[in-house]
This record gives sequence, structure tokens and C-alpha cells, in this order.
Amino acid sequence: MTNENLTNEADDNESFLHNCLYFTTNRLSRAITRMADEAFATTGLAPAYGYVIRLVVAKPGITQKELSEKLYITPSTLTRFIDKLEGKRLVERKVQGKTVLVYPTEKGRELEPTIRAASKKLLQTYQDILGVEAAVLLTQTQESTSDQLER
Repeated sequence: MTNENLTNEADDNESFLHNCLYFTTNRLSRAITRMADEAFATTGLAPAYGYVIRLVVAKPGITQKELSEKLYITPSTLTRFIDKLEGKRLVERKVQGKTVLVYPTEKGRELEPTIRAASKKLLQTYQDILGVEAAVLLTQTQESTSDQLER
């Protein structure tokens, strides 16, 4: 085999990566996660925790079940998030029968504008790179694709 044939064979063996939804989605996820981590650095929270706070402030007394559904995470993952946020005194749980309700603390409410600003910074960052139309289209496409694949 010539060097050219070996190069073409290597290219063929790797080209599947660029046509693979699994690989390209993970690549995109890593890129947007880096951007989100940078945008949320001012909050002292990981982006996922910030979004929990935003939801809890918007709807005090939201159930853990509703939070996990809105965030598309398992109840056990959400429990860990809430544990951490309680430890930081940003939210508190109240049990009503078998239902666990989550409320923001004063400290959580005070942090919410900083979290909202971080969300806006993240949005602005990827819109600046992709363009507003492409960013909106990508988000909508991912949302509808996720819905289809989860069925």
C-alpha cells in the first residue's frame, strides 16, 4: 500500500466521526459547557445550579419532581443539586405530606440577578459566534430533536 492509500484509508476510517450525531453532539456539548462555565464564573455556581435557582425564584414552592422534569435530569441528580444549594443556603426544602417543595432563601433571591446576567452573557457569547438566527435555529433544532429521540 502506498502512503497516499494509507492516508485515504485513515481519512475514511475517521470520517464517520464527522457524520455521527453522538460524536458531534458531545463535541458541541463540551464547547457550550466551557462557554457556560466562563459566563457563570461570576455567580460562584456551575450553570446547572444557576438554572435551578432561576426556576426556584420564579416559582417558590416548586416541587422537586417539577424541577427535575423542567431540567431534564433524574430526581437523584436533582436531589444532589438541592443538597448542594441548601449547603450554600440558597434554597430550602419544605415537606408537605409526600411532596418536597423547594423555596429560595433571601440569599438565593439576591443572587438571582447575577445568575440572570450570566445567562444573558452566555446567550450573547454564542450568538456573537454563530449569529442570532443560527443560534436560534440550532437551539430549536436540538429541542425538537431531543423531543423526538426521547419518545
